[in-house]
Amino acid sequence: MWSLPQWQKSLQQGCRTPAERLMAYAEKFDSVEGNTSFYALPDANTVAMWAASVPDSFRFTFKLPKTITHDKQLQHCELELNEFLQRMAPLQPHTSIWKIQLPAQFGPDALPHLATFLSQLPPEFTTGVEVRHPAFFAKGEAEQQLNRLLLQYNSNRIIMDSRPIFAKPATNELMRDAQRKKPRVPVHAIATSDMPIVRFIGDLEQTQNDAFFTPWLAKLSQWLSEGKTPHLFVHTPDNIHAPELAHRLYQQLQQHIASQQPWRLDDLAPLQNSEQQSLF
Repeated sequence: MWSLPQWQKSLQQGCRTPAERLMAYAEKFDSVEGNTSFYALPDANTVAMWAASVPDSFRFTFKLPKTITHDKQLQHCELELNEFLQRMAPLQPHTSIWKIQLPAQFGPDALPHLATFLSQLPPEFTTGVEVRHPAFFAKGEAEQQLNRLLLQYNSNRIIMDSRPIFAKPATNELMRDAQRKKPRVPVHAIATSDMPIVRFIGDLEQTQNDAFFTPWLAKLSQWLSEGKTPHLFVHTPDNIHAPELAHRLYQQLQQHIASQQPWRLDDLAPLQNSEQQSLF
């Protein structure tokens, strides 16, 4: 998301319109996870407003509608896909990754449907795929098949790191709700294409996230040194202080890169402007 009512006291202070809030967000961050397209197809005026509200360097990552990914599970959805692509066409130059979030019941037997679907997308589309079926995290044949498929179609595997919110018993309803809703899957640091995607769901207490984020410092630095463009999206159970957590983690990454040779701090843009590997 790029807007939350509570952010108007911090990140988007003084912003009144949706366009102003998006502009304020884009002044601080380089990318955003567009979740709204998962629930409903935005109208043409909204799409035009989004495209006009960000600088040329800013990049969206939009989720495909759940009617395609969850209701039809990538089958017999040509009409819905064409409608989505046509509606979102003005945002294509501003979009780095189109996300395909699949439900937990989408298992190994459905991989041919994923292959067919990826083959039908425009060649200029860069995709990211998020799976939740346990077999895709077991390091067995099913996970190997998935990773080979993503490598074949140059699609990025989305990595969910929800460890911080499951690290201790929930002591309030907000954390209990997060533990009920967020997937608890193993963390596999896998780059199947050039834009590896990490979704980091942090604890409400920011300092509790540092130990969980430390291994990502080396992995993100490695990907950068290999010429990849990793995307890191930071969440918290209520997202109220997600911007502050993102800034905190970004500063840690800056400091880590500055300490490496031959890397320099300049190699990481300022905040204002093939093999499977197990991270743990």
